[in-house]
Amino acid sequence: QVQLVESGGGLVQPGGSLRLSCVASGRIFSINDMGWYRQAPGKQRELVASITRAGGPNYTDSVKGRFTISRDNAKNTVYLQMNSLKPEDTAVYYCNSWIRSSLGDYGMNYWGKGTLVTVSS
Repeated sequence: QVQLVESGGGLVQPGGSLRLSCVASGRIFSINDMGWYRQAPGKQRELVASITRAGGPNYTDSVKGRFTISRDNAKNTVYLQMNSLKPEDTAVYYCNSWIRSSLGDYGMNYWGKGTLVTVSS
């Protein structure tokens, strides 16, 4: 069984910063791309940022220059540093990753349960 557990969400004022973490645990052989999605009330879930195993990042336009995604492969962890936060960044943030549990395993797409980020004065 594989689990993704996010942490680091909370309430922050506009212009503030938060750092999200997501740890993958369980039977893990390899982890491919890791990503952060978010879902605001009444809206569809959207990709915020993703990162390849080699560390190549990808961002949605609305967060470029403000958010930074990184990962520690030794710790099976992905991070999202969020700076200059805006009220429109308010959402539940979900961790996502394709994980193989063994050499012969094709793998599965896993999701965390999410962490709430609220940007408000």
